[in-house]
Amino acid sequence: MIDKKSLPPCPVETMLVLMGDKWKVLIVRDLLEGTKRFGELKKSVGTITQKVLTQNLRAMEENGLLTRKVYAEVPPRVEYTLTEVGKSLKPVLDTMYAWGERYQESI
Repeated sequence: MIDKKSLPPCPVETMLVLMGDKWKVLIVRDLLEGTKRFGELKKSVGTITQKVLTQNLRAMEENGLLTRKVYAEVPPRVEYTLTEVGKSLKPVLDTMYAWGERYQESI
């Protein structure tokens, strides 16, 4: 987990440290719709490998952006849900979506 002392002084840089790769942004995008299982996330995110998805989910859980719930079943069922901090990224993603839409229309 990132502690306050290790965060960069610039808030933009802090955001990039936490969300600076496309996979994390796409995971948040998909979890904004609600809780998902690992397989559902793998399909909805796209061409991500299982290893990379696992690494990103672990990092996001460590940083308080999502929770992981394991059910004692055979086979085990694991679900991922955004925390309130994770959900607070919605306006950021909405802005990115609007910008991307305008850019697509302009070219």
